[in-house]
Amino acid sequence: MRRIIKVLGLVMGAGLVLLFAGTLVPRPLFSESDSDVKSVEILVITNPIHTDIAIPANSETLQIFGFLSESGLPLNAPGLRWIVFGWGGRDFYTQTPTFSDMKLVPVLKALTLDRSVLHVELAGEIDPSLPNIKSIPISIPGSKAIYSKIAESFDSRFPAALDVQGYGQNDRFYDAKGGFNVLLGCNTWAARMLRTAGLQTGFWNPLPQSLGLSLDLHN
Repeated sequence: MRRIIKVLGLVMGAGLVLLFAGTLVPRPLFSESDSDVKSVEILVITNPIHTDIAIPANSETLQIFGFLSESGLPLNAPGLRWIVFGWGGRDFYTQTPTFSDMKLVPVLKALTLDRSVLHVELAGEIDPSLPNIKSIPISIPGSKAIYSKIAESFDSRFPAALDVQGYGQNDRFYDAKGGFNVLLGCNTWAARMLRTAGLQTGFWNPLPQSLGLSLDLHN
């Protein structure tokens, strides 16, 4: 029993060290000088286990993501302000709109390996002063890069929405590229997108808390 406890303690300790180092060590290691004016605002939206990225709904993004209207998302809605993207494991993401909806099989798949999906939601005004919202200014070249990178995360160029229940009236799920596992999950996807925009994140950020802290430390 003591040996088991010792092994568990070592595993947990190693995990904490990796998490700590993954937050403190920046990625990319050296920030490239960026003299461009930071004139575009994006939002990083978190809950205890997940990170979304919201991009402005403007003429450029509505053109890039115009295919979303084919699946019933009202891109011409007058109050539309943000398009919110999240990436995750198909079973857990599509079957767990709230923590009270957790089921054993989706949780096990999220902890091991699952297919990935993108969740897209249309939103109006979002209060950037809320504790789970981080407003980040990026340059125009950075914005073009992250829009393109998010679009490339869909499984195809003109994806159809999955035949699954969304969380509300203005959201849909789509097949995405890549497999999902707990070590390389939704938060590491968000970090990769943000690095495309010219930001530095931690080297490895499997949790929204470590991603948020690394954004504060390195930018």
